[in-house]
Amino acid sequence: MSQKPFDLVVHGATGFTGRLVVEYLLQRYPAGSGLRWAMGGRNAEKLAAVRDELGAPADTPLVVTDTHNPASLQALMDATRLVLTTVGPYQLYGNELVAACAQAGVDYVDLCGEPAWMRQMIDAHEAAAKASGARIVFSCGFDSIPFDLGVYLLQTEMKARFGHPASRVRGRVRKMKGTFSGGTAASLKATMAAAATNPGVLDLLKNPFSLTPGFEGPRQPSGNKPMVDEALGTVGGDGVWVAPFVMAAINTRNVHRSNFLLQHAYGTDFVYDEMLVTGPGEKGEAIANAVAGDKSLGSDKGPKPGEGPSREERENGFYDVLFLGTDAAGNTLRVGVKGDRDPGYGSTSKMITEAAVCLLQDASGTPGGIWTTAPALGAPLIARLQANAGLSFAVEPT
Repeated sequence: MSQKPFDLVVHGATGFTGRLVVEYLLQRYPAGSGLRWAMGGRNAEKLAAVRDELGAPADTPLVVTDTHNPASLQALMDATRLVLTTVGPYQLYGNELVAACAQAGVDYVDLCGEPAWMRQMIDAHEAAAKASGARIVFSCGFDSIPFDLGVYLLQTEMKARFGHPASRVRGRVRKMKGTFSGGTAASLKATMAAAATNPGVLDLLKNPFSLTPGFEGPRQPSGNKPMVDEALGTVGGDGVWVAPFVMAAINTRNVHRSNFLLQHAYGTDFVYDEMLVTGPGEKGEAIANAVAGDKSLGSDKGPKPGEGPSREERENGFYDVLFLGTDAAGNTLRVGVKGDRDPGYGSTSKMITEAAVCLLQDASGTPGGIWTTAPALGAPLIARLQANAGLSFAVEPT
């Protein structure tokens, strides 16, 4: 592997999120850092133009990565140890790339939030990835790193303090400022289109255990209606309202897959849901109902792929997620995960880059297969995200 010219190729470097990944690589892993990386995309002229726009050194390597062209795809496999791809919707643009990486033993990270497609890839390519040694890690952005690693840290701490995991964990988004990406909107539309033509896709989307082949756990909360969340207590005598959280449909699946891949370290009776905190009393209820009724992400008014917020909007964004764990004996534990940029772009571009570097440099013990971030990268990735990417993971007073 070390004979290859590159450790990492960014596939989609000319797209909105791909450019942010390249910006972060230039800042954190410039030439001389020991990480050999290249910008990849379908068009050489466009790649050169983006390199110059970003002020990257003129000798920054450029690789034409046309994943629909078998010769170009093979050349990419021969050139790099890992492919970092921001080119979604993955169900439209990811099939050949995952298949090639699984066959060639090349590591792969993406930003996928498409659970039905992920299950199709697991069924089709996990055996090949295990045989070749390729580590394929889906969902390395805001979906689902803060949630997957937040639950992982909470369960690690529960076991250390009480000798067993929390059977019930609630993920509660306390605060969030920022926009979802055009890629997220496009993925949602592609998924809905696939579900409309294939009933099997709809079944996978509805099933909390769609990513745990052969395992079905206990009934899970649907999280699809506003409610007062008793676990959050009261504020000024009023109950605290929570609303459906748009990323829950992917994050919960990934968290259950992590538990599955960790040999059910969270228990076979593990129950997990995610909701957005909207606040106490009548105002909290009104906001919760407005959130539940908001369908803009799936509409034509939403952001287009390649579009995104300004630098100022990205830098003023943030998120703050609470994980509340309880066990049968009534023990409770709280973990907070915070990020210092808008979730969909500013923070996501840093997270996927650190996940890729972590896989290359810190995860030699992770074998080939199709992974989620917690079992593949775990504590080393938490450390990297805290050191480099503006995230914090902390046990909070109960």
